[in-house]
Amino acid sequence: MIAEIKKEIDQLESQYNIKILYAVESGSRAWGFASTNSDWDVRYIYIHPLEWYLKIDDKKDSQEKILDNDIDLAGWELRKALRLFRKSNPPMLEWLHSPIIYKETYTTAERLRELEKQFFNPKSCLHHYLHMAEGNYEQYLLGEQVRVKKYFYVLRPLLACDWIREHNTMAPTEFRPLLDRYVTDSQVKETIETLLVRKMSGEELSTEPANPVLQQYLEEKLAFYKEFVKDIAPQKPASTALLDKLFMDTLAEVWNK
Repeated sequence: MIAEIKKEIDQLESQYNIKILYAVESGSRAWGFASTNSDWDVRYIYIHPLEWYLKIDDKKDSQEKILDNDIDLAGWELRKALRLFRKSNPPMLEWLHSPIIYKETYTTAERLRELEKQFFNPKSCLHHYLHMAEGNYEQYLLGEQVRVKKYFYVLRPLLACDWIREHNTMAPTEFRPLLDRYVTDSQVKETIETLLVRKMSGEELSTEPANPVLQQYLEEKLAFYKEFVKDIAPQKPASTALLDKLFMDTLAEVWNK
């Protein structure tokens, strides 16, 4: 499948006359708890030739394409990606730290990683992950019968909040280091490990009775972070001039101009 994904990436470049600067796996495969039948969520950052930018009208700055072979392609044009990076957008930061990289031909992604500390906004990221956890909890995990696999879509963002609170940096994309570092209760850890094995083995985790151990654990963490985020001071990002230079340098690097 990796060879197929790389082939599709090359076809995108030819079809749209773009250069893909960086392409990675996102979602459950990057997080480390994909099922055997999980889709492939390929995310990429691309750049157009210089002439594309020298027009007075704005044009579409993203791409989406779902293929029949379970490959979900989605990309952001570089300026859009840089604007999101400036706002410390968590999905953008997760892409930069994905453990599964399909393409990284140019220096853009590495330079963004070097700038990350200057633009990282803990308040913004904490709000994002708390909102994600709350949304999945309220939609799928209330009631006597729950969508069991959705426990992971509440657990991971809450553990990411733990990392950000401790380190004041972006959390790892992978679930395992977060699980091992922050889940210290042996009963909770054992319950999560059992569910993880079931999910990754391909067992269909549809609906079943709510797990009281996980329910209590999640409710306590959600309550804690709802209060914690109220006291986080906003953080002013670094100068946009740094990202303007990166954009212009990338144009020169990619198109030799």
